[in-house]
Amino acid sequence: MPPTDAWIPLFPLKTVLFPAGVLPLKVFETRYIDMVRECMKTDAPFGVVLIKSGQEVGTPAVPEDAGCLARIIDVDMPSLGVMMLRTEGGERFRIEETRVLADNRLEARIRTIPADQDGPVGELHLECAKTLKLVIEDVEAKGRAEEGDGFISPFSRPFRLDSASWVANRWCEILPIPLKAKQKLLELEDAEARLSVVHQFLKQHRIIE
Repeated sequence: MPPTDAWIPLFPLKTVLFPAGVLPLKVFETRYIDMVRECMKTDAPFGVVLIKSGQEVGTPAVPEDAGCLARIIDVDMPSLGVMMLRTEGGERFRIEETRVLADNRLEARIRTIPADQDGPVGELHLECAKTLKLVIEDVEAKGRAEEGDGFISPFSRPFRLDSASWVANRWCEILPIPLKAKQKLLELEDAEARLSVVHQFLKQHRIIE
């Protein structure tokens, strides 16, 4: 974990990463290949932030004000100039200041956000945890059937189905909700409040009773 008020490299993307979430990335721009190599040398994370305006490729995009640290857990280079990463979400952070480097990469001075006020999944939200367990089992069973020994789960172990924060975060990743809504959920500091929003969505769409 970088110290509070640290400068870190940013990777602006059209996705929202949550703590303990798995994010596969295909890296092909020279600036980001350099960033990955630098992070790997010191086992340092980089910051994944949702793009507020701009694009993933080319001129540096304008990021949202909060993001999530990503630690590299696996790297493959299937061809020259292409890196396939598997990363995992760590601490959330708020951006205090940004700067553009000579190679058009973004860096940010960040302040880490305290970990969720977590707790056990309350009785009201037990169906969220039970249904998530079924979803994970289904995804993994289908993946193993289709890919065999080459299957890599999109969910990171251990599965903490008794944690309001973990259950809420996994639902936030997989539900088809707008990225702006996911960003707001990421920034909530109360896990139970985040899970309540998820519970309401699941009920409205009749995913749970």
